[in-house]
Amino acid sequence: MKRLLILLALLLAGCSAGDHMPTTPIATETQPVITEPTVPETTAPTEAPTEAPTDPIEEMVNTMTVEEKVGQLFLARYDAANAQHHVQQYHLSGWILFSADFEHHTPDTIHAEIDALQVASAVPLLMAVDEEGGTVTRVSRYSAFRDTKFPSPRKIYDRDGLLGLMETEAEKCRLLTSLGLNVNVGPVCDITTDKNAFMYARSLGQTPEITGQLIAGMVDTMAQNQVGSVLKHFPGYGNNADTHVGIARDNRSLEALEAADLVPFRYGIDAGCDAILVSHTIVEALDDTLPASLSPAVISYLRSEMGFDGVILTDDLVMQAITDTYGAGEAAVLAVLAGNDLLCASEYVSQYEAVLAAVQDGRIPMERIDEAVYRVLRWKQKLGLLTFEG
Repeated sequence: MKRLLILLALLLAGCSAGDHMPTTPIATETQPVITEPTVPETTAPTEAPTEAPTDPIEEMVNTMTVEEKVGQLFLARYDAANAQHHVQQYHLSGWILFSADFEHHTPDTIHAEIDALQVASAVPLLMAVDEEGGTVTRVSRYSAFRDTKFPSPRKIYDRDGLLGLMETEAEKCRLLTSLGLNVNVGPVCDITTDKNAFMYARSLGQTPEITGQLIAGMVDTMAQNQVGSVLKHFPGYGNNADTHVGIARDNRSLEALEAADLVPFRYGIDAGCDAILVSHTIVEALDDTLPASLSPAVISYLRSEMGFDGVILTDDLVMQAITDTYGAGEAAVLAVLAGNDLLCASEYVSQYEAVLAAVQDGRIPMERIDEAVYRVLRWKQKLGLLTFEG
């Protein structure tokens, strides 16, 4: 019995000691060490920088010579005898034709003459005319082109209303484009109430709001028929004198102008007009010294306050309101410096040379020329005259 108790004690002691001994794995074969593969840090794929789409008009401007650029600033008084030669020599932007230029022509002969000019010109030409109707008709006064001349817009609206006015505008456009003409220098936006005033017969004779609505309709009709529109005569003749024969001053307040004369221009701008022609009147509310056509303040108002980014052009720079004070060449330089993009020019040779000299000697910055040329070429593109591949 004693021996049995000793044996039992030894067994219990062994079990107790085993609880504290480290265990040894049964298999002694070395196990391979498994490691996770190294994963490189991920980054977003790098995209090649995308180039801004090229502007074909800007590229065209950049490839032109100074002489070619200056020429694009001139809508010259048509000179049939020298037209083809001068288009190439002075790189003219286009021609404006007057009634004498149609007098001995038929539709076929004038069309052929215009086509020949387009072929001769490196850059397609603006071919313009003042076919307002009424007292200002260049084409329809001759029976070879229309049985009777177009009545004035005032008369058409009074007689036939809005529909009649739009139908007549569409007919004008069809006549002009059939001859190769692509710009009609109109419509007339002036608010004139004095029957004795210079612009009375040419104005629509309605309130500013109704005039504006009619102007918008005319601009839209012209655009539908691929004829360039030119609102005139900014900032409005009112009842002022004729600047063809001398200086005219407008002493009305800016508030008065904005309530009346400027209203039709706003309608025309909103309708997408192509260009605005600036008069030679001194509008004291905007500039009490310079004619509107030569005034940076007037051009700035048209750009910044009225939001117009199309072509701004002068009335003809040989009108006495200009030449009596400035002379033709200096007037052309001042007009470009003021911010005009296109100059109506009867004395285009001397005026071209004056502007070119002012650019070459640094008086007119090249940036001013480039922005003007850009707007003119953009207008030509809109009219379908300039096309670019792609």
